[in-house]
Amino acid sequence: MSRFDLARSRALWNRGHLDLRSDETIAQLLDRGELDGWRELYRIARQDADLRRRIAKVVERVPLAYGHFWLAALRSLGEPVEMDRELPRAED
Repeated sequence: MSRFDLARSRALWNRGHLDLRSDETIAQLLDRGELDGWRELYRIARQDADLRRRIAKVVERVPLAYGHFWLAALRSLGEPVEMDRELPRAED
């Protein structure tokens, strides 16, 4: 299976390059990314404990459509997350 180039994700339409050290970039990928991008982010996070912790912090702070999905994904990678925690919601 070939890897998806995260730098080409539609979620990063307003960025000149991919920087996974940026919480804003991670938030954009989680919120506006495509399935192939999410798979690649998960694959990278599988090997990067720091990235997993940063994703968890973004999920806890940023209103995302699939916040609990990302908590479940992180939990499957061994991160200690609270699945029943209340996550931020977008303002109506």
